[in-house]
Amino acid sequence: MKLHELRDNDGAARKRKRVGRGPGSGIGKTGGRGIKGQKSRSGVAINGYEGGQMPLYQRLPKRGFNKPNRKAFAVVNLSKIQEFIDNGRLDANDITEDSLVSAGVVRRKLDGVRLLGKGELTAKAAITVTGASRGAVEAVEKAGGSVTLPAVADA
Repeated sequence: MKLHELRDNDGAARKRKRVGRGPGSGIGKTGGRGIKGQKSRSGVAINGYEGGQMPLYQRLPKRGFNKPNRKAFAVVNLSKIQEFIDNGRLDANDITEDSLVSAGVVRRKLDGVRLLGKGELTAKAAITVTGASRGAVEAVEKAGGSVTLPAVADA
């Protein structure tokens, strides 16, 4: 086999549709856009436009509220922590938010790390995080470990 003999299998690659390249192509002249009208011209942006009528997305009532200063927590489950302890990538005696980031359990701290109770924790671990679910705290204490949370200051 020579370099110039290399080619795809039959039907492996579909040829690119070249619009407006003459009558023989089947999509020449108007290029599949029909005749006249807004959509036959360039620069058309009519998504959601209903011809002067109030658009559907504006007729529907607004629901809910997005708090502008809400906190975003990085979440980590007990199963993930146990997996990293088993692999030797985390020290069970001193698990902090910084150690979770450096080990690669979570990508970044955001506004803090929140511990959730999905999975099983068998190692005796001392964990210091911003938040934890009640089930996660119970599971860690059942395994003989401890969860330390910062004291919440009343405003």
